[in-house]
Amino acid sequence: MIHPTAIIHPRAKLDSTVRVAPYAVIDEGVELGANCVVGPHVYLTGLTQIAAGNVFHAGCVIGDAPQDLKYANEPTRLRIGEKNVFREHVTVHRSNKTAEDTVIGSRNFLMQHSHVAHNCVIGNDIIIAGGALLAGHVTVQDRAFISGNCLVHQFCRVGTLAMMRGGSAISKDLPPFCVSLNDNEMCGLNIVGLRRAGFTPEQRLELKKIYQILFRGGKNLRTAIEEAGKLFTSATARVLLDFVTGAKRGVVADVGDAPEETE
Repeated sequence: MIHPTAIIHPRAKLDSTVRVAPYAVIDEGVELGANCVVGPHVYLTGLTQIAAGNVFHAGCVIGDAPQDLKYANEPTRLRIGEKNVFREHVTVHRSNKTAEDTVIGSRNFLMQHSHVAHNCVIGNDIIIAGGALLAGHVTVQDRAFISGNCLVHQFCRVGTLAMMRGGSAISKDLPPFCVSLNDNEMCGLNIVGLRRAGFTPEQRLELKKIYQILFRGGKNLRTAIEEAGKLFTSATARVLLDFVTGAKRGVVADVGDAPEETE
């Protein structure tokens, strides 16, 4: 199960079912759960806990030190859930302080050359496409889709079922269910994603109405949140309203509808 050219520290903890390909390197503080696959030339380092069923393709670097000039070699951590796929040359860094971890949830798909920086918290069932870069302290909520070559500024949040179109960049929060494009802009709801996630026509209509009040009504955002909160009280509405209420960096600006994507 372990190729003879792989270098594995004797104190690394590997389940007996782990497979390790040629020339991989696994350092002392790494723990690998059942049925993980470590591809060729993968480097696993740091205090990195990896649950079952993860697959690391060629050239990944997982758990290396944060790219932060304040970091002073503290024993910081990275935690990874189950059944994630890390394609070629993905990089994920451990946190920059012991009080926080970098966290990757479960069933995520990180495509080639994507990067997750220190102290990021990545939820579940997320796709991060090739070349996308997440800066430090970014939060990505469940089932978001970050397209190729997107950029996310440090401390930003990407809401659940939000979608970033290819090459877009944000330095403000992208609300749940919404679609970003260009720089700090959005163009309506992620209708295709909502359909695929099983949202009913009634739920989608409700979200359209809330979106109109919040982002296209011409009112101050605080006032718009209060108005929408009185009209819509469902669990789905609360997800969107609570996210926008909690935005510390502001939210990206609506620029009108873009052509709807097809299934």
